Amino acid sequence: MAPPADRDPPDKERPSLTLRRHYRVAPEKVWRAWTDPQALKLWFGPGEIVAVPLAEIDLRVGGRFRVTMLADDGETHDVSGTYLEIVPNRKLVFSWAWRSTPERESRVTVQIEPDGDGCELVLMHQQFFDEAARDGHSHGWSGALVKLEQWLGSATA
Repeated sequence: MAPPADRDPPDKERPSLTLRRHYRVAPEKVWRAWTDPQALKLWFGPGEIVAVPLAEIDLRVGGRFRVTMLADDGETHDVSGTYLEIVPNRKLVFSWAWRSTPERESRVTVQIEPDGDGCELVLMHQQFFDEAARDGHSHGWSGALVKLEQWLGSATA
């Protein structure tokens, strides 16, 4: 049966990315990195981010987060969103929108699973505006996850 003529066809699938990392720490430590504003300030953002002067987290479904990052070229990057799903120590789902392009909202899912001598983190970022946005975020998230690994190796729980 064909859809009614007055309905738009379903959107074509928008670009997404999935990154996987294994960390040799307990899932609770990785969870803290994502949910404790003071911890987040110490690793969030790719290599060119030299400081995170603001990290606000209202960790509840419907709560909001906001992170402001300062790049080595002096540019400020401001991102925020709303928590959509929270499973303590296992899963975060949140919307993601840059202050500069609030109409380009996407969705991030962070899953943390116990795995042998540590845990596996799976980061899925979906519903990008276009492939260029996905590619830029692939660079950003990849760099951030390297910094997260460094922080996990040096942080005290």
